Amino acid sequence: MADALIGMDGDEIWALLKGLSATTVPRFRARQVYDAVYRRMTGSAAEITVLPRDLRARLEREVPFGLPEPVDCYDSRDGTRRYLLRFGDGMTAETVLMKERERYTFCISSQIGCPVNCKFCMTALMGLERNLSAGEIAGQVLFVAAANSLSAEIRKLNVVMMGQGEPLLNLNNVIKATRLLADPDGVGLSQRRLTLSTSGIIPKIYELGKEAVRPKLAISLNASNEEQRREIMPITRKYPLRELLEACRAYPLRAWERLTFEYVLLGGVNDSDADARRVVRLLANINCKVNLIALNPGPGIDYRTPDAERVASFQAIVRRSLPCYLRKPRGRDIYAACGQLKRMAEEEMRPPGLVSLA
Repeated sequence: MADALIGMDGDEIWALLKGLSATTVPRFRARQVYDAVYRRMTGSAAEITVLPRDLRARLEREVPFGLPEPVDCYDSRDGTRRYLLRFGDGMTAETVLMKERERYTFCISSQIGCPVNCKFCMTALMGLERNLSAGEIAGQVLFVAAANSLSAEIRKLNVVMMGQGEPLLNLNNVIKATRLLADPDGVGLSQRRLTLSTSGIIPKIYELGKEAVRPKLAISLNASNEEQRREIMPITRKYPLRELLEACRAYPLRAWERLTFEYVLLGGVNDSDADARRVVRLLANINCKVNLIALNPGPGIDYRTPDAERVASFQAIVRRSLPCYLRKPRGRDIYAACGQLKRMAEEEMRPPGLVSLA
């Protein structure tokens, strides 16, 4: 079976069309297909009516379109929506749509499951099932945008690769998906509105920095010293905190860009005033901001969410030296918040508010 149409760039689409047609295919046909798939977010090859009927029919018959299929959709009381999406091989992953006033954020997955065993994250309990292709990554954006009548023209629309998976362990597909999403002739998202979050895969951070088209970089810090980080993020044993911070200081930021450090606050573990002061020292001389996330709890996670007063104290200390924001939890009641994506679709674990799309 041919590769799916979603995920192909213009040259690949042209090569595909030439292989499907018994006659010469002009280059503009590939541009028409590319425009229909990525800019107009067409739902199937049959809808690309600018193509000759016979070519359109062969495209529909012989090439998978590649748009993920909705299995379930969970609606939160706060307006967040969590989709369980099925890909061509029947495997599923999750995508989250968050809306706050006129701001929309798509949280997309880069892998099915995750190989990074962070002790406070429910996705880690799944292990890794497989990488997502570039088309499966970009396809999540196309599906959610079309399902909610959204487009890149909306000024406050952002895409964050903070769903299931470690994006830097699927870097080639992530970069190709980024090019498709950021192409002005395609989806048309600004690189300023694309963000990738990593646990700290140091060699891949250096690789990412060499890419001409890339998302902004967010680092999951989550600890104020090496020993603490090793305990809650075992990957630190392979990629030590000191070396991670060196990579961050060397990262080639664009003129408009700064790094983001994410810090999940675990009650009684990494949330003391002393931890806050150590974080300030760790991040000295890095052009960055800090996003604090009070732990989003879930089954199988042996940590607790800190009290609001403790979070406020931590933020106040960091804020004296660095921009520091508290990320408002979204979709906790449907397991859609940061660290909660574990395909909570099993019958016995379904929260209230399920809308079936099967």
